[in-house]
Amino acid sequence: MNRLCFFEIPADDLEALMKFYSDMFGWTFDAVPGKFRYYSITQGNTSIKGGMTARQDPAHTPVNYVAVESVEAATEKAVGLGAKVVVSKDSVPGAGWYVVVLDPQGNRLGFWQDDPNAV
Repeated sequence: MNRLCFFEIPADDLEALMKFYSDMFGWTFDAVPGKFRYYSITQGNTSIKGGMTARQDPAHTPVNYVAVESVEAATEKAVGLGAKVVVSKDSVPGAGWYVVVLDPQGNRLGFWQDDPNAV
């Protein structure tokens, strides 16, 4: 637990940015079913997973996610240490739960909790 487990790259033009990363590094992209356009990133033999999504707002910058036992407990601790919640707890059905906070200096930080029963 408490290890970097995922990164996310927001895009204004998904196809163009996917092409850039594909041409640059040979990464491939697979659509993920869900509420919005999201793509998993395959970057070869690596333990850190990645994704790309449409930019949600002008302040949406890359997000690093840390695996935690409980997104609720991690969020409570982060807020107590001066963070601000910017994306409340939500699910990736069949995979897990996530929350995104701004750290005390304004950087986005995500918490990820594995849960194959998430709906």
